[in-house]
Amino acid sequence: MNLHDFFFGVYPYLAGTIFLLGNWLRYDREQYTWKADSSQLLSKKYMRTASNLFHIGIIAIFFGHLVGLLTPHSLFLSLGVSDLDHQWLAISAGAVFGGMCLVGGLMLLTRRLTNRRVRFTSRKRDIFILSWIMVTLLLGLSTLPTSVHHANSMDPALMITLAEWAQSIVGFSPNPAAIAGVDTIFKVHLIMGMTIFLLFPFTRLVHVWSVPLGYLSRAYQIVRTKRIAAR
Repeated sequence: MNLHDFFFGVYPYLAGTIFLLGNWLRYDREQYTWKADSSQLLSKKYMRTASNLFHIGIIAIFFGHLVGLLTPHSLFLSLGVSDLDHQWLAISAGAVFGGMCLVGGLMLLTRRLTNRRVRFTSRKRDIFILSWIMVTLLLGLSTLPTSVHHANSMDPALMITLAEWAQSIVGFSPNPAAIAGVDTIFKVHLIMGMTIFLLFPFTRLVHVWSVPLGYLSRAYQIVRTKRIAAR
């Protein structure tokens, strides 16, 4: 087996297995580490802006990749979305949300590296995973010129090929040969992206599973002052 077949035929399952088992074991055995370790109390300057840009951007990118790569080609066509429309939508959304995530992420990374108080309380793995995400994001944004070139040439084949490969992985019928001719930068981006899932259980990223969705449906809390209560 060559490296190409390993990374695009075996590595997705290796990363996915470690992702699932690692999250489960960490939750089961190390619940006290299941947190984001917020540093907002140490330094609030630009924190809200940076965090909002980063989180909105990365969430949109994740679901954009999920829907764009795993939705069957025929479903897009049945909804009246042509291949070129799909490609331009992916390019536009990737540029907007990727730019948001990049700006926010770089602000957060700079804060961790240059603010003495925040740096002192930061773990090496915090800085490492944020740096890894930023490099992965930069690689993704670097693919945009190639994607624009294909779109301008009325050639959506690259997008369809990547989607077919992703769907073959999810369908447990891996076909690494399908993307053998894809530009190297796309392949490196894919490997970096899959590695995020492999690293996920060992970093602060696990806090995403604890997002307080219950707050959206929770009843209002009534708070009374002492003066009102006395009456």
